[in-house]
Amino acid sequence: MHSLNWAVRTESTLLLGTMEHWENGTSGNGTIGDFQSPFSPVIDKAINGITIIILFITMVSLGCTMEIEKIKRHIIRPSGVGIAVVAQFGIMPLTAFCLAKLLHLRAIEAITVLICGCCPGGNLSNIFALALKGDMNLSIVMTTCSTVLALGAMPLLLYLYSQGFSGLEHAVPFTGIFIALIMTLVPCAVGIAINHWAPRYSQIITKVGLSILLIATVAVGVMCGISLGATVWIVLSPQIMAVAVLMPFIGYLLGYTMSVIFKQNGPCRRTIAMETGCQNIQLCSAILKVAFPPEVIGPLFLFPLIYIVFQGAEALFLIFVFRMYQRFKPSTEDDPVKKAEYMAVDNGVEVGKVS
Repeated sequence: MHSLNWAVRTESTLLLGTMEHWENGTSGNGTIGDFQSPFSPVIDKAINGITIIILFITMVSLGCTMEIEKIKRHIIRPSGVGIAVVAQFGIMPLTAFCLAKLLHLRAIEAITVLICGCCPGGNLSNIFALALKGDMNLSIVMTTCSTVLALGAMPLLLYLYSQGFSGLEHAVPFTGIFIALIMTLVPCAVGIAINHWAPRYSQIITKVGLSILLIATVAVGVMCGISLGATVWIVLSPQIMAVAVLMPFIGYLLGYTMSVIFKQNGPCRRTIAMETGCQNIQLCSAILKVAFPPEVIGPLFLFPLIYIVFQGAEALFLIFVFRMYQRFKPSTEDDPVKKAEYMAVDNGVEVGKVS
């Protein structure tokens, strides 16, 4: 454990030096090294601990919603999952990179946005997919697959995209990211085991976990508000706000577009759209707190909280539009006859053979 902490500290020191060099050479907005951490050591440790607790509870709760048999069925027919994974790790990282370039973000801002863009899908997408009458089995399997694949895909994508920023090639804190990913997969596996071996406890854990999650999030928000004060405006800059608004919307739009191109059915299209646009914000927050010291990340570790506000608001707007569309023009899925035909085609049976 001592050697692991030493590795993270060493990586953070190298990162700070790289950041200072990059900022001094390319930006007139001041250096990251000039930022003084507003957190006392006690508050900083408390926020770190609560962030890790939030991540652990979230991933255990997510695991409790997963059923091994349903996962196997989607693995046998992996087309939907394959499209979703390509969308998740293709569209979102590229979107984050393009926005960071177009908006001329500073070094630490660019890395923050890239980390958010390279994160796997979050469990919030499962709720949105349910509200949109999507394929829930597909949604849960997609979240699971993207979380597992993130262990290799996320460091690789961050390495590749950081090459696009001069002087930033060695600034990605891979050790901290790997630790955070392990912290994600282990509790998720615990949740899956609980749901498989003791399913009667799954709903209780999920409900209790949601309550603790809300309380912990409020606690972090209060501590940050007290400690940061006026410096919170750094994370509310026009460029950062523009990223928070545009990134999830582009993810929803392109995820749906890709599923249309590959001729997925309606529920799958809506599910893939939600899975693409929704990021695992808890994981992003944990990475930013674990991998970066306070003097490097500053108030930018609050970016995931800003992102999730717009991610949720835009998803709720799409849900509202979908529900209004259904009310005034019912979809074919609500017609019993057409639904039977739809299911038959989806299962590979000719429509004419359905009685």
